[in-house]
Amino acid sequence: MLARRGMTGRDLVWRAAGACLFVGGCTASAIARDGSPWVVLHFLIAVLGIVLVLNGKRVAVAIRAERRGHCNTAAAVHAARLRRLHRSGKSSDF
Repeated sequence: MLARRGMTGRDLVWRAAGACLFVGGCTASAIARDGSPWVVLHFLIAVLGIVLVLNGKRVAVAIRAERRGHCNTAAAVHAARLRRLHRSGKSSDF
């Protein structure tokens, strides 16, 4: 999955950070005592890690679009993807 064609270095960094969060969250959850409220936090960290592993830098684009006040975040992310595909000369299935 990480060796797919066209992956940028920045995308790889986001995915690696997600893998670290996932492994750290799972490890901390396994070490924590049963019934501890910290297990919920560790679970949420692991879920965030999975999201980063699967989506990479698209998560950063979505967060940046949300922070800038776009009322249509999904449309802003889609437009950024279309601009990127247009610059690279690839066709889009959207």
